[in-house]
Amino acid sequence: MRAIEWTGEKVRFLDQTRLPLEELVVTTDDELVIIDAIKRLAIRGAPLIGIAAAYALVLAVQRVKHPTELLPTVERTATLLIATRPTAVNLSWAVQRMKRKALMLLHHPLSEVRSALLAEAIAIHEEDERMCEAIGQHGAAILPLAATVLTHCNTGALATGGNGTALALIRTAWEQRTLKHVYIDETRPLLQGARLTAWEVQRMSIPCTLITDATAAFLMQRGIVNAVVVGADRITRYGDVANKIGTYGLAVSAHHHQVPFIVAAPTTTIDPNLERGSQIPIEERSSDEVTYCGGTRIAPEDIHVYAPAFDITPHELITAIVTERGVASPPFSVSIPCMIGETEGVHRVEEGAG
Repeated sequence: MRAIEWTGEKVRFLDQTRLPLEELVVTTDDELVIIDAIKRLAIRGAPLIGIAAAYALVLAVQRVKHPTELLPTVERTATLLIATRPTAVNLSWAVQRMKRKALMLLHHPLSEVRSALLAEAIAIHEEDERMCEAIGQHGAAILPLAATVLTHCNTGALATGGNGTALALIRTAWEQRTLKHVYIDETRPLLQGARLTAWEVQRMSIPCTLITDATAAFLMQRGIVNAVVVGADRITRYGDVANKIGTYGLAVSAHHHQVPFIVAAPTTTIDPNLERGSQIPIEERSSDEVTYCGGTRIAPEDIHVYAPAFDITPHELITAIVTERGVASPPFSVSIPCMIGETEGVHRVEEGAG
């Protein structure tokens, strides 16, 4: 099944905290269930939480009984959603898009508002699916032949409305017979690589090897990896990238060993309002995510913990940023504004294959 889908009057999603040991499907008509699922990472991945947020607003409006309740319900639900995950910009982008649609129809019959919001949420979902396909095509075209790729965290169908971002690139390259092997970082502390990416890549029958995060630099030193491909949760207009903690260290290692470092994400992940990575809010997670593993405590009681969910990779360490519109190359201060339609004239956005 898809990671999330609309079933008629309800939302159905896969609880990703239970993978790979159990494929638990949750069906709900309660937006608070969706909000909680986003908070506890049962629904995760920048594009996917945006889609989930859109569906949550649909569920909230379904229960509105009187037109005067519409705007307060939308505002309240939007505030709760945006507060769940502050780093990924796709969530707030989707919420603002849904709010605009509701405001346009504020004085229309409730039945019309409900139908329009559902259509908008489904459109967001379908657009992301198409963007994933295009990212895969553009990105596969710039990988080295017989590529041995290293990836971090989870960027596949579990994180998007389609077949993924970085993982779509990997999948497309495999289908085009230009990919040789994938190394998967375990991605501490929540092991999204070990639990989710390994599960997805095995189901694609792509040759893969799971490694500890600390092994990645050693593979580059030995010349085993010839490309690093990651996703993103927010990209600034100058090309700084917020992604799962550990990404910055990978970028430093890749730069030192002259290994291409490629970021794959839809243009909805680009935040044109921010210029520098230092402006991106970094979510901090519970200390339990570090002090426990698989339900077992692995650290002393009362130890102080710092648990950022993301880090910032500066644009100087990035070789290319792949979106559904093509491949942006340095200088990103020129190519990214061009890519999102903010400038005219000569630019450095290179169209990928497909």
